[in-house]
Amino acid sequence: MTTTPQRPPSTPPPGSPPPARRTRLPRRTTAALAAGGLALATAVTGLGPGTAQSSSHREAPLIAADPAVDNTDFYAMASPDTPGSILLVANFQPFEEPNGGPNFYPFATDAAYKINVDNDGDAKPDVVFRWTFKNDDQRKNDTFLYNNGQVTSLDDENLLFKQFYTLEVSYDGGNRYSQTIAKNAPVAPSFVGKASMPDYKALREQAVVKKKNVKAFAGQADDPFFADLRVFDLLYGGDLSEVGEDTLGGYNVNSIALQVPAEALALKNNVKRNPVVGLWSTTERNRVRISGNTKAKLGNDTVQVSRLGNPLVNEVVLPAGLKDAFNALRPDQDADVQEAVDRVTDPELPKLIEQIYKIPAPDAPREDLVEIFLTGIAKAADGPIDVDLNSQLLNRDVNAKKFRASEMLRLNLGNEHNTKPDRLGLLAGDTEGFPNGRRLGDDVVDIAIQVMEGAAQEGKLVDALAAGDKVNENDVRFEREFPFVALPNEDGVNQGGSSPQTDNVAAIDRLGPTGVSLITAVTTTAILCSIAGFVAWYRRRPTTATLPPHRGRRRR
Repeated sequence: MTTTPQRPPSTPPPGSPPPARRTRLPRRTTAALAAGGLALATAVTGLGPGTAQSSSHREAPLIAADPAVDNTDFYAMASPDTPGSILLVANFQPFEEPNGGPNFYPFATDAAYKINVDNDGDAKPDVVFRWTFKNDDQRKNDTFLYNNGQVTSLDDENLLFKQFYTLEVSYDGGNRYSQTIAKNAPVAPSFVGKASMPDYKALREQAVVKKKNVKAFAGQADDPFFADLRVFDLLYGGDLSEVGEDTLGGYNVNSIALQVPAEALALKNNVKRNPVVGLWSTTERNRVRISGNTKAKLGNDTVQVSRLGNPLVNEVVLPAGLKDAFNALRPDQDADVQEAVDRVTDPELPKLIEQIYKIPAPDAPREDLVEIFLTGIAKAADGPIDVDLNSQLLNRDVNAKKFRASEMLRLNLGNEHNTKPDRLGLLAGDTEGFPNGRRLGDDVVDIAIQVMEGAAQEGKLVDALAAGDKVNENDVRFEREFPFVALPNEDGVNQGGSSPQTDNVAAIDRLGPTGVSLITAVTTTAILCSIAGFVAWYRRRPTTATLPPHRGRRRR
């Protein structure tokens, strides 16, 4: 029996360095920072020691050991194909290598996957969408295979391992789930390969649930996050020479996607009066788990184990002693971590850039970062960015006295899909992009570095860093229809683009691919038979070192 580990207290361990120097702030700003302390000066790619992470892939010690419920990225945007609708995508299970069989990458059956919506600004969820999963495993003791023949449909008998999900919605913060959007809906399987699944796109289409003006999907997809993670080598090698390779290229993730009318998320279902919402995704595990129980189900006693709003938060700004605590916190609890507040007001990254590239760091305290990441951008927030965009303070029916700054991805529901989006989003004048929501194609790494260097408050990019990591788009194109994430990759990440050996090329020219395959098969069979013969001889040979017969009491 395993007890889900409890999160450590939100205080640094003994012997940790002293907190960063504090700058005295006006009372209103201090209150906002304290409420939102945990985060987002952090929506930046990081520098300094540590293993290379990407967005929220393996960002904290405990969740790194539980990849099935590890949030990797969260997206919220105007739906590309349905005006007036919002597309929400949450991804899990980082670094899925396409060849990772025979069990591949199922969703956890003893977990709840959630997308949370705060529409009144109190940092507590108002609308909650919850996915729960169950297995149908027909393999038993018959085979180790995921499928025993070609799979042409989701109900194909050759598909031996299947998953189904139930999607429910709560309008009281998750206390009661009063509406079921989908029940026992099929999950698109992991992509085994073209020999097993010759038309994977057809399988995905069968997994899309359509119900009135709502669409839902759960299944495998290409990881849409793109970045060169050599950023951790002192910002791309200290001279921006180590850039240009999409480190996430070729890997897959598990995606849940939902398309709903904007009014379903808005306060009082009125987008015109209340256009802004805050969103984040979470996963919850049973507090007590039975190790090895493949039939485990979600119980009533759960604990939050992963949380994700804006990208690039937990892995960069927070020290190791606070990362697990953040994954367990609710947004309205962020104020309890004063150590992180200090890192927000006077962030580390601009100082490192100044040290390496001699680009002056913006003066602290950084109220622009507070507005972008903790309160939303609005004139009422009294920040340096004098525009109304995506703060819940813009909602007419919000009680400003109950508003709490906190870390979450904020979106103006009045956004319309931009058919010619700019990858730099708001920094390039594209008000529909990050940090106003997040689209699949938003280059959040380059945006975040520029934001940390003060580009948002200065109104111009820092030219010396304008090229960013030179990874400006995903390695494969996104789909043109729901769920829009690209189809999962099939080829192994480690095979690269190498060509066949010279001898093999010559053999193919002489014999053709079929002849070469036959020779290879015969040769392999001969080698295996030789090995088997040697093992049989070795086991039967006489030996001088034998164990005496066991005369003790037989174990039960």
